[in-house]
Amino acid sequence: MPALRIALLQSSGELGDVAANLKILDEAAGRAAAAGAGLLLAPELFLTGYAIGADIARLAEPADGPSARAVAAIAARHGLAVGYGYPERDTEAHGVLHNSAQLFGADGAVLAHYRKTHLFGDFELKWFTPGDQAVVQTELGDLTVGLMICYDVEFPENVRAHALAGTDLLLVPTALMHPAEIVPESVVPVRAFENQIYLAYANRTGPEGDFEFVGLSTLAGPDGTARARAGRGEDLVLGDVDPDFLAASRAENPYLRDRRPGLYGSLVHDRT
Repeated sequence: MPALRIALLQSSGELGDVAANLKILDEAAGRAAAAGAGLLLAPELFLTGYAIGADIARLAEPADGPSARAVAAIAARHGLAVGYGYPERDTEAHGVLHNSAQLFGADGAVLAHYRKTHLFGDFELKWFTPGDQAVVQTELGDLTVGLMICYDVEFPENVRAHALAGTDLLLVPTALMHPAEIVPESVVPVRAFENQIYLAYANRTGPEGDFEFVGLSTLAGPDGTARARAGRGEDLVLGDVDPDFLAASRAENPYLRDRRPGLYGSLVHDRT
C-alpha cells in the first residue's frame, strides 16, 4: 500500500489574528502539497493563538463557522487533508466552549471533529468544557486516522483506546510548554511503539504571553523512532506513514494480541 506523506506545521502564528493564521495555513498547505504531502497538521488552537485570555470567547466559532469554511477551501485548493486546532463555540449549549480539532479531506469535506477530553492548566479549565468522546476516527486512504489534542496523549489509556479501536495514525495538535520536553522526546515515541501506531504531534513554538512553547514536533513510528522531528523554531517537517511497515511491525510486536484485559480492571476504577 502507498505511504502517506505528512507535513507538520510548527508555528504559533499571529496571536489573536485569525485572518493572518489562515494565511499562514494556506501558505503551509501549498508548500506541503508541493512536497508531495497528502496531509497537513497544524498545532492546538492554531487559528486564534493559545495565550489570548478572555479573547478566547470572542474568537471562538462553531465547527461549521467561517474559519472552518476557509480551512475547507484551503484543503480543496491544495488537494490535501488539513487538520488544525481551534476554540469551538458549541451551538447546542449556550456559552459552552471547547478546545477542539478538526480534519478536512482533500476535497474540503469534514472528515472528523474532536473536543479535547483532558484539559490542562488554569487557562483551559477556566474557559473550556472537556469533551466526552475519547475515540474519534475517520478513514484517509488506506489508513484509519484518529484525533486527540496535546495533554490527551499523556494518558496511556487514551492512546490504547485508539489502538484497540483500530487507529493506524493518531493526529495530535498540541501546545506543549517548557519544561515538558520529555513528551515529544520520549513519551510520544513510546506511545507509538507500545500501541503499534504512527503518531503525529504538531506543536506551537516560542514565547506567547506567559507560556514558552518548545516545538519539537514529531512523527513517531510503530518502531518507537522519530521519523521526523522539528527543532525549536518555526518549521514545516515532512515524514511518511507506511502501511506496509505498520503491518510488519504489528506482526513483530503483537502487544494488542497478547494483552490480558481480565488483569487490568483496576485501571478503570477511580481511586479518588
